[in-house]
Amino acid sequence: MDSIFGLLKLRVKRGINLAVRDLGSSDPYVVITMGNQKLKTRVVKKNCNPVWNEELTLSITDLNAPINLTVFDKDTFTVDDKMGDASIDIQPYIASLKMGLQNLPKGCVVSRVQPSQNNCLAVESCIVWDDGKFLQDMMLRLRNVESGEVVIQIEWINLPGCRRLETEGTS
Repeated sequence: MDSIFGLLKLRVKRGINLAVRDLGSSDPYVVITMGNQKLKTRVVKKNCNPVWNEELTLSITDLNAPINLTVFDKDTFTVDDKMGDASIDIQPYIASLKMGLQNLPKGCVVSRVQPSQNNCLAVESCIVWDDGKFLQDMMLRLRNVESGEVVIQIEWINLPGCRRLETEGTS
């Protein structure tokens, strides 16, 4: 446990305008990978605007390890078709956690992250204090595909006995 910083809960909420890979629709699901961890959502049949609302949890051992999201179309008789991918940049979120802020008003925006060439954000993403925890909603624009976005939310979970994130001003 001393090699783990904590857990990152990813809520895979929904897909928007995903690419058509079957006759007029797709059967999409999401795969999240980080290092040797691989998590997937369920398949939503015949829907290019699927709602998953699923929680997936990664063990974070390296704060700089890339987290990748890939959308696939489930096929019965052939290999599943790739429907785009995105990287999840948690560095701004980790920086907000390291500020050591506590007891903020519910809904207080701690940081704003703008879309750029260095991230897959489709729109501005806010890191918000909500009932004792930081949440970040992200709308990720999929790469390597003609269209599609995936909406996720991330939340950090501290575990007893794990390495702690160092707050600013401590070492």
